[in-house]
Amino acid sequence: MTLRVQGLAVARGGVPVLTDLGFTVDPGHALVLRGPNGAGKTTLLRVLAGLAPPLAGRIDLPPESAAYASHADGIKATLSVTENLRFWAALYGRPWADQVLDDFDLRTLKDRPAGTLSAGQSRRLGLARLGVIGRQVLLLDEPTVSLDAASVARFAAWLRERHLGRGGIAVIATHVPLGLDAPELDLAWFRADPAAVSHGTDAAFL
Repeated sequence: MTLRVQGLAVARGGVPVLTDLGFTVDPGHALVLRGPNGAGKTTLLRVLAGLAPPLAGRIDLPPESAAYASHADGIKATLSVTENLRFWAALYGRPWADQVLDDFDLRTLKDRPAGTLSAGQSRRLGLARLGVIGRQVLLLDEPTVSLDAASVARFAAWLRERHLGRGGIAVIATHVPLGLDAPELDLAWFRADPAAVSHGTDAAFL
C-alpha cells in the first residue's frame, strides 16, 4: 500500500491553511513535515487520519490502515503499563507480544500503575501503543515530546527497524532529528490564502 495525496487543501477553524498539496510515501518510507508553529502540520495529520475533512483534493489511504498519535499519551492511569498495552492490543484485535516492553524500555515498569509514571515514562508508554496496534501508516505529531536523548534514539530505532523495516509508512511532524533517511516537506510552500474559503465539494478519500 502506498499513501498518495493529490491537490489537497485543508482548513483550521474554517480558515484555509494549506492548498494544492501533493506527495507520495511508499511502503518502508517516511516523510518528515517541516514548518514553524501554526504552519498546518497538525491540521494536515488530522486530515490524513480522517479526523477532519479536507477542503479539496484526494487522499488514497485504505480505511483503518492509519493511526494518529498526538501529544496526548492515551493511557489509563489506574491500569499498569502492561495492562494498558494489552488493552490497546485487544481493542485493535491484535495478539499480545511483550517484545514491545523492551522496544520502549518499559520492562522494569511493566507492573507499575500508569498514573505513577514520570512524563518521559508516560510518553514512552504512549508511543508503545503504536507497537501493538498493527497499523501500517503512522501519523505522528511531535512524537518525541518529553523524551530524553536516549529515549529519542530508542524510538527512532524502533521506527526504523520495527515499523519502516517491515514495510510500514510514517508521516512525522517533528523538530527533532530522528536519523531517518527520509525526505522533508516544507509546508510553507503550500500556505493558503485565508481569504480563499472553499466549501469542500471536491474532496475525496479512497
